[in-house]
Amino acid sequence: MGIRLVNAAGRAALAVGDRVIDLERRSERAFSSDPMAAFERWDELRDWAEAIEPTGSEPPLDEATLGPCVARPSKIFGVGLNYREHAREAGLDLPKQPMIFAKFPNCLAGPRAEVVLTGDQVDYEAELVVVIGRRGRGIGQARALEHVAGYCVGQDISDRALQFAGRPPQFSLGKSADTYGPIGPAVVSLDSFPDPDDLAIGCEVSGETLQDDRTSGMIFSVSELLEYLSRYCTLEPGDLVFTGTPAGVGSVRDPRRYLKPGDVVTSTIEGVGTLRNRCLGG
Repeated sequence: MGIRLVNAAGRAALAVGDRVIDLERRSERAFSSDPMAAFERWDELRDWAEAIEPTGSEPPLDEATLGPCVARPSKIFGVGLNYREHAREAGLDLPKQPMIFAKFPNCLAGPRAEVVLTGDQVDYEAELVVVIGRRGRGIGQARALEHVAGYCVGQDISDRALQFAGRPPQFSLGKSADTYGPIGPAVVSLDSFPDPDDLAIGCEVSGETLQDDRTSGMIFSVSELLEYLSRYCTLEPGDLVFTGTPAGVGSVRDPRRYLKPGDVVTSTIEGVGTLRNRCLGG
């Protein structure tokens, strides 16, 4: 069945059907209203929440009012060049190990938030985002998914001019401007998916389909990424992993297709949800 955790006006809530159930109120304060606290007790929360149904008095779900489903992660990892077709379109060899960079938490934004462009070479990158639900170091592939709270949809908005301003390039700042990390609309537990390693993923910009793939096209699977990252870093509840983007990004198109004010970026992952983010001039 699975659960969907949302950030409803700064409060932890469950999205059940077309209703929002406030976690603290419904649990009679057994769980906190802080969206981040949910990940510290994820297994307990999931067991409790699976039996919860709306009573009819809860407010309707309005995704326009949702904040980032993970509001204050301690770490956000990004993965470069992690889809086979994306590597092919860029004319690059497949990486022999994951290419990791950081996004800063200030970049996070809600599923309907506006994206404020920082220049005229800003790119879109639809991504599956992994939310950690159990602390771990030295995690093996066989048990890696046990450390995952769930998935959400993400956009790794990227200022390519800033990203490649120097030699060697420095990815993090160009991918971390305010509003450059929309995520949501919910953290969806893995038991919601028949196969959490094979989900359709796509991106449209102002109605034009520009990315269309499946997460099975990743070079390094979610389990492989978590094994690699936890070899060096302790993964904490609420940490995020942006797992890479499929082919079709604007910077390798001919002609190039960068975001401009007025564009609406629609990012969708099968069974997870959809982001819709309008671009504004900086």
